[in-house]
Amino acid sequence: MPAAIAVTSADLVLPPTDPGTPQAVVLPPPDTRPLDASLADMQQLLSRYGHVVVVCPTAAPAAVEHRLHTVRALLESDRIALVRTDLPPLGAAVLVRQLRQLAGCDFSPGVLASAARLLAHYIYAGAVLGSVSRLDRVPVSLGSHLKGWLPGAHFAVLAGPTPQMVRLGSGKKAASAGDSLAGPEFGTELLLARGQLQTDWPTTTLAPHWRVPGPVHEAPLPASSPDWWGTGKLVEFAAYLPDLPVLYQLVSSVRRETCHWCGMELIGDRCGFCAAPLPPAAPPPDPGPHALGPGPRAGTHALGPGAPHPAPGGPAARAALP
Repeated sequence: MPAAIAVTSADLVLPPTDPGTPQAVVLPPPDTRPLDASLADMQQLLSRYGHVVVVCPTAAPAAVEHRLHTVRALLESDRIALVRTDLPPLGAAVLVRQLRQLAGCDFSPGVLASAARLLAHYIYAGAVLGSVSRLDRVPVSLGSHLKGWLPGAHFAVLAGPTPQMVRLGSGKKAASAGDSLAGPEFGTELLLARGQLQTDWPTTTLAPHWRVPGPVHEAPLPASSPDWWGTGKLVEFAAYLPDLPVLYQLVSSVRRETCHWCGMELIGDRCGFCAAPLPPAAPPPDPGPHALGPGPRAGTHALGPGAPHPAPGGPAARAALP
């Protein structure tokens, strides 16, 4: 393995997809582990693996992030990557498992760490909620907040990659509500984690609408999910790319760069280890007035640095996802 995958909570560790999927290392919370013990734990991981990629959700307690920064600073090590993710708990666990799958491949530690941002765009993470009155991590209108206080109201909320929300009715209305929750345009599997809400909407409506080919999988609800979603009356779900060959091709199809600050290899526009942004491309040299040629023909388009990235499921994405 080029790097160990470490997490800040046991909730982020899902069962492996196959016997070859490496396990993740769970770092104990700061209030249960003194600083010197945390330093010894990290030194042992570095000695064994060489590099460590730590996935820490942005919703984790501030003390967790502070401990990680302190450990990295005291060790004066540039071989520890702190990967933050805005995904909800179940989606973050899916992301960790995908990184574990890729950790067994031939990717360098820098590519592995920076791949987290790419993979997150292909995870459709959401939940069915009994109320959105306390939901503050996904944009919700004032009217929806007020409706969230109505007894019996259910809402389907998608946190990413594009926030969405629909109110679910009953009977025929519930069966057609999934049409308003746009999903992935590529093959996925669906994972559920059930809380206190009694609903089969994810399996009877969402899975068919998103064309999930196989059975819907289930996992225990992460302990942090009720706090993240603002209610314990929920069923959390995440649609994701399950196959390692597809994940490998997706990551390997992205151009690799070298970080100008720490020298690590990376994909995307930011280093996964030092967080330094990729410098903007230098403008081409001025050819002079005698080298001016005709402009672009009508109907042609230039893809420059400001051009939008292809949306998931578009032609470029389909080329990378067989």
